[in-house]
Amino acid sequence: MSREQAIIVGCQLHGIDDERFRYSMEELAALVATANGEVVAELTQKREAPHPATYIGKGKTEELAALVKQLTPDLVIFNSELSPSQARNLTNMLGEVKVIDRTQLILDIFARRARSKEGKLQVELAQLEYLLPRLGGQGAALSRLGGGIGTRGPGETKLETDRRHIRRRIDDIKAELRRIAEHRERYRGRRQKNHAFQVALVGYTNAGKSTIFNRLTAADSFEENLLFATLDPLTRQCVLPCGYTVLVTDTVGFIQDLPTTLVAAFRSTLEEVTEADLLLHIVDSSHPDYAEHERTVLQLVAELGASSIPMVTVYNKRDRQAPEFIPTTTEALVMSALSAADIERLRAFLEEAIKRQMVLYHASIPSGQGKWLARLKADTILQQWRYNEQEGTYECEGYVLPTHPLYRELQSFQ
Repeated sequence: MSREQAIIVGCQLHGIDDERFRYSMEELAALVATANGEVVAELTQKREAPHPATYIGKGKTEELAALVKQLTPDLVIFNSELSPSQARNLTNMLGEVKVIDRTQLILDIFARRARSKEGKLQVELAQLEYLLPRLGGQGAALSRLGGGIGTRGPGETKLETDRRHIRRRIDDIKAELRRIAEHRERYRGRRQKNHAFQVALVGYTNAGKSTIFNRLTAADSFEENLLFATLDPLTRQCVLPCGYTVLVTDTVGFIQDLPTTLVAAFRSTLEEVTEADLLLHIVDSSHPDYAEHERTVLQLVAELGASSIPMVTVYNKRDRQAPEFIPTTTEALVMSALSAADIERLRAFLEEAIKRQMVLYHASIPSGQGKWLARLKADTILQQWRYNEQEGTYECEGYVLPTHPLYRELQSFQ
């Protein structure tokens, strides 16, 4: 399949330093590659604030028009969200070329990546809500859109003729998503009833969450060196070195300036994060801007209301670590998801993090109550046990969650 050619355009606004701006443009190019596009040119400008009519200044707009004429790309992509009027003005000035922004590009990638019914509905909802305020005066432009970057999903060719149809479709999708969310809630309720310890993997997109998830759980989650490789949350069992079983959930990757329509649409999916007992924050230590990625994730976790959940950090990709890398937290593991030994170290690290949320118990289980041993092995971290012949009891020591029913029941065996 031929790759669509794109010119990327960025504006370095007041307060953004050169290095951060450079990384954001590199990230935009990576997003284009993920959407099966190819960057043929880059245009940047320093401004105090975006131009209200065209985002970039008059001179730069003329320079862009000349570049479009010379290179005849398929589309021009801006590194920030364009207002409806800016997009319209730029389309009029640049002629036949398609003009989209970073948000549309991310929406397109999400549309490609969504596998489940819920994921597809969430993406369509975000696309329609993004498109609705941008319909006015776009008749000619919309009729030219074909299947390609920024156009996957709700079939835009006739949308400008029927706002009511879009609003009706938005209402239908929201109702359907509510039903799916209720179903998910029942599943979550069942997991909580079983008192399973839940770990959620969070992190910047392409930090290696799915690779770690697959190695920990022997699952087959999609993993590739692409942005947003995972959209649909997967939950699988993971057995720790002590034999204790936890549930691990792989979640959608975060990104700077994640479109608000997407955050809203994926809220029910992201609720998996808020229900976790422990967050495993995966950071790509090979990325030069890893510290900013960490801040972005922490900010989004706070926005989701999950700041109070215990979190430990895993610095992944140590085999390709950035020379200037320094861990920003002491409670962290530096590893490579491709190393079997490191995955075992991660299991042990996870076990220690979970034990910190538990309380130590000592219990003497009568020999006739052997089923209790099985319960302790399944529902607690049983550190050691031995049979006391004199007393006819199993002397057990381990860790149990204070919220687990076993915690109270064990009091009778102290």
